[in-house]
Amino acid sequence: MEFQINKEFINHASLLIANNDIQQLTEIFSNVHYADLAELFEEIEPDLAVAIIKILDTDKTSDAIVELDEDYREEILKRMSSAEIAKEVDELESDDAADVLSELSEEQKEEVISKIEDVEHAKDIVDLLRYDEDTAGGLMGKELVKVKNFWTNLRSIKEMRLQAEDIERVYTIYVVDDNDVLKGRLSLKSLLTTSTKSLVNDVYTPSITSVKVDDKAEDVAKIMQKYDLVVVAVVDEMNRLVGQITIDDIVDIIKDEAERDYQIAAGITDDVEASDSVLELTKARLPWLILGLLGGFCSGGIMGNFGAIFNDYPMLFFYTPLIAALAGNVGVQSSAIIVQGLANNNIKGSMWDRMLKEIGLSLVNGLALGTLIIGYGFIRQYDFLISLTIASSLVIVIIIAALIGTFVPIVLDKKGIDPALATGPFITTSNDIFGIFIYFSIARLILPI
Repeated sequence: MEFQINKEFINHASLLIANNDIQQLTEIFSNVHYADLAELFEEIEPDLAVAIIKILDTDKTSDAIVELDEDYREEILKRMSSAEIAKEVDELESDDAADVLSELSEEQKEEVISKIEDVEHAKDIVDLLRYDEDTAGGLMGKELVKVKNFWTNLRSIKEMRLQAEDIERVYTIYVVDDNDVLKGRLSLKSLLTTSTKSLVNDVYTPSITSVKVDDKAEDVAKIMQKYDLVVVAVVDEMNRLVGQITIDDIVDIIKDEAERDYQIAAGITDDVEASDSVLELTKARLPWLILGLLGGFCSGGIMGNFGAIFNDYPMLFFYTPLIAALAGNVGVQSSAIIVQGLANNNIKGSMWDRMLKEIGLSLVNGLALGTLIIGYGFIRQYDFLISLTIASSLVIVIIIAALIGTFVPIVLDKKGIDPALATGPFITTSNDIFGIFIYFSIARLILPI
């Protein structure tokens, strides 16, 4: 049966806590998944959540704490002592434990680490905290199974049993030499179908994908996506095995990156949520709105310089929004495709080939739309030169907007700037300005003044 969070359940749990009915509380939460428990925590007051955490077993509450939103988790941790946090962290895998501890102050972090009972676990966490959170080292966990290449299969099985006792899931059996240098991987099939006296060196598979500890998290995600990996080994500068990254951590990275790109494309500079304060939301949105305002001033100034055309051909004014809108839309379409290709690492060929392709595509689209404009003008009995002006402008504007939408994200990516920036107000505003300028420049060339 699916766990349901409602007001009645929350009130019931609150009453049990108030009455200190630990037995019944334990019973109602016994079959609740930690993800559901985390969802419950975020629906109630932090004090009530902490009370439940103190009552239930740490093997369930620790995973629930990891699932919490970072801001809410911070509120939870503030209400817990260092000893209580240490008990929860002791149940977590090293990478999750490091994530939780990274949100504490340096003083409390040291205090919590000193209270962790498993000394080896504490050492692993300290080691992980040295790495930047956006690198492979910051993502990896220390829990893994490895065998030496000079061991026999029999000894390998015995050692693997010991190592696996403290590991929730075994994805890969790594093969290392006496200095922990990664040599390859050992398949269970090879282990089971060869003699127990055979050496690992004779049966292991040398081909294995690995990443360096300092590799960017985004690059690790691309590698795992490209090769359909559920786990990847992490090595140091000397190719020594130091950890592994599992697919669940990469899914979080992909999700966070997608959310960040979406916000950038929408013209939001900071990572914000709907629940954030008005001030935080304003700081995230206002810079791009100011850019749009400046773009409007530029467009107005351009139109002011073509005042004579307006006086002679006022009809041109009514098609200005059409030109600006199509310029912005085409630019966003082109940039969105390029940004998506860059994110998936499937942009092939040179930039000039991409440009030529966009010119051809834009020319076809522009001529189709221009033909419709001329046909519409014929039906409405417009002056042919006016229809030709609008249609010609439309074709050129679409080509220019497509080139800008293609060129800008590629250049930003080469400069190390997030190309998602090119799918938002930046590209729309710049194409609006170019579109209006081209529109009236062509009008001045074609129409007699």
